[in-house]
Amino acid sequence: MIYLDNSATTYPKPAAVLNSAQRAMKDLGFNSGRGGYRQSLKASEKIFEVRRKIADMFNFQEQNVAFTMNCTYALNMAIKGSVKKGGHIIISSLEHNAVWRVVNKLKADGIADFDIAPFSYDDDKTAANFERLIKSNTCLIVCTGASNVFGVMLPVRKIGAVAKRHSIRFVVDAAQTAGLVPIDAEKDNIDILCAPGHKCLYGAMGTGFIATAQGITLDTIIEGGTGSNSQDAAQPDFLPDRLEPGTLPNSGIISLGAGIDFINSRGADNIYSHELSLTSYLYDMLSANENAALYCPKAQKSKFVPIISFNYKDYESEKTAALLAENDIAVRAGYHCAPLAHKYFGTFATGTVRLCPSAFTTKQECEIFIKTLKKL
Repeated sequence: MIYLDNSATTYPKPAAVLNSAQRAMKDLGFNSGRGGYRQSLKASEKIFEVRRKIADMFNFQEQNVAFTMNCTYALNMAIKGSVKKGGHIIISSLEHNAVWRVVNKLKADGIADFDIAPFSYDDDKTAANFERLIKSNTCLIVCTGASNVFGVMLPVRKIGAVAKRHSIRFVVDAAQTAGLVPIDAEKDNIDILCAPGHKCLYGAMGTGFIATAQGITLDTIIEGGTGSNSQDAAQPDFLPDRLEPGTLPNSGIISLGAGIDFINSRGADNIYSHELSLTSYLYDMLSANENAALYCPKAQKSKFVPIISFNYKDYESEKTAALLAENDIAVRAGYHCAPLAHKYFGTFATGTVRLCPSAFTTKQECEIFIKTLKKL
């Protein structure tokens, strides 16, 4: 199979990731933080090592990294845990449903209102679009690091500077950027970073994290056992326990740590450059095909992540994807859980076919994709 759906989940996983998950199931299948016996303590140590790797990669304190099931859970924690009744939220015009549906629910429940700041290829204009929507009750700004449909990157650092200037909490959805492009919580003015483990970090599905800057407090949306303060009826008020009720997925978390090791060994910039070179090749070939419709300029470093959306002939996007699947080529079609982005780029009526290479994608595979597409 030629797999070009890496913006959904990276595949294949590095051998070290697979091996680490298997070893963890065999040797560390104990409740971390719940037992005083040697095996449980060893599991806790390994989990803490992954917290440290995440903290080092994104510039947080280890204790402020909490593990979640995925990025969607992390974003729900970040948004719902930050907003009080009567609050106001600003999001971008490219947000995933993991943000858009959350703020819509808060509005429907009469808890908070929201506005949408339009994306612009001019970074200063994008930041200004956020700033002009600020109200006296604005308590939260949320934006994606990059569109999961069209690959365009938002100027996170500049938007964060706007939030900091107005003392507004800033949440970043790093689903398409964490592990691929540089993220520094302090320099980027990020208060809360949410990311999945199974995408650019090359970990297992069912993993993710929420990381908070020092001094950030969140109301809980899930409560339960933590192995700490068990005699109290209230959830602990300290991190990471406050945001980690229930048993942690040791094997998944440890595989996430192995994914970070893989990135560090290859170099995130080397992976990014490799993927962007393949994206550039695909873009050039699609541009030369009169039957292909593209919606963005050619990807540039630090402006795009390696994602292309296109449509072919007069086919519905799902038909194109199905025909490619018959030739053992895996792509994603439709709306990619991001209707706001499709509305912004004018593809809401059709959806798109999405391509995304990974560290393991080859030029030959991309050439086969182009040749196969021409035959459809």
